[in-house]
Amino acid sequence: MLTLSGLIGIFRQRGATRFFAKKLAPNDNSKNQIYLGGDFSALGLIPHEAVFVDETDLAGSVRDRAKAKLRFHWYSDTGFAEAPNAQLILYPRYPEVRLSGLLQGCRNAPNDVITVRDEGRMLLFGVHPDGTIYGFACLADHPVAKELETISDPEILGVFIMLTGYGQTRKDTRRTLIEKLRDIHLEGWIPSQKLGASGFAQPYTARNGGGYTLEARLGISANGFAEPDYLGWEIKQFGVKDLAKPVAKSQITLMTPEPVRGVYRSEGPEAFVRRFGYADKSGKHDRINFGGIYQIGKSLHSDTGLQLDLTGFNPLSGKVEDMTGAIRLVTRDGEEAATWPYTDLIDHWNRKHARAAYIPSVSRDDPTAYAYGSLVSLYENTDFLRFLTAMSKGHIVYDPALKLEHATSPKPKLKRRSQFRIRQASLFSLYASGGAVNVLSESNT
Repeated sequence: MLTLSGLIGIFRQRGATRFFAKKLAPNDNSKNQIYLGGDFSALGLIPHEAVFVDETDLAGSVRDRAKAKLRFHWYSDTGFAEAPNAQLILYPRYPEVRLSGLLQGCRNAPNDVITVRDEGRMLLFGVHPDGTIYGFACLADHPVAKELETISDPEILGVFIMLTGYGQTRKDTRRTLIEKLRDIHLEGWIPSQKLGASGFAQPYTARNGGGYTLEARLGISANGFAEPDYLGWEIKQFGVKDLAKPVAKSQITLMTPEPVRGVYRSEGPEAFVRRFGYADKSGKHDRINFGGIYQIGKSLHSDTGLQLDLTGFNPLSGKVEDMTGAIRLVTRDGEEAATWPYTDLIDHWNRKHARAAYIPSVSRDDPTAYAYGSLVSLYENTDFLRFLTAMSKGHIVYDPALKLEHATSPKPKLKRRSQFRIRQASLFSLYASGGAVNVLSESNT
């Protein structure tokens, strides 16, 4: 009979690297859909295609929900079978996320499990780095379900039982990460480096090597997968002056999505900078900058004439009331200069931030090297609604760094960077749990 370890082994053979399970409640069935939690945090665990508002959905207002398609394959004793209609449905007014369409159009789907209301049913997920999901469902009397019930003190994230290390080590991923960060801290000064796709570290001389060096020591190489960095954890390094007092030198960058609407998109980034930018203030010849700090509730920026706003979000309830809403940079007359729709940002935020580690570093020159602190911050359970709430309170700011060099020449050079940033002291507001951890003391407990 198939065991839990055997099932995870089968998923590993297909390339899956992350594993988790959900105990199905009676209401988790094909009629009512499968409940994945009372917020949007499940989106950080379950990879999905772009979130969209389905204009063909006639079940109520199209603005009060959104969907995201999945690449989902069921596993059974006959092999793997695609579930072509699998999708997530987001209900922002509750808020909650549900899993739908798992049986429709799929041969060899576990209809006998998903269509009933029996207690003790289990649904398991194996996630490939490319976003493909492998699923298995069973009734309470199956050996896999029985084995899941016997796990003592399981690692829990939201409604899910985390199984990434199951069958290889009994340590959970948090413990494994802490021990790895302890080893990196004890290395002391580490030469600046970057791990290539080949798996070998190469010297790295640019000044932004702190993150690359840490990733190299964690075995994280550059790839095209939009997955968390290390065992399901997003790794974020930030510079400090003193590891004993790890206070960030500047605000921490959370994500860097490009605007997808407004002048920035319709006329292009160069036209955007020419229209809203300003001459370089340090005297650099023939250069136009677009920068500044943009914060909800602040008036028009004196240099650019733009201000930041949120549409479709109620800061009092902390809920999205219109899924076609967006974060916008607008002119005094309300013209959209740059816009980030919620449906795009949900994906940017959730796909990597379900679990995040923030690690302080210091640097030295000749040659460039980095050392990493023992006092780190580990956070879990975020969702996009927390992000919007923090933005509405001014904790998160838009801090762009765009510049157009040789602006009047035949070949101007544009450098662009759109970034949303937050003060270190406000990080806790983005997550349901977590905080400071001393890797030296916790690794030995």
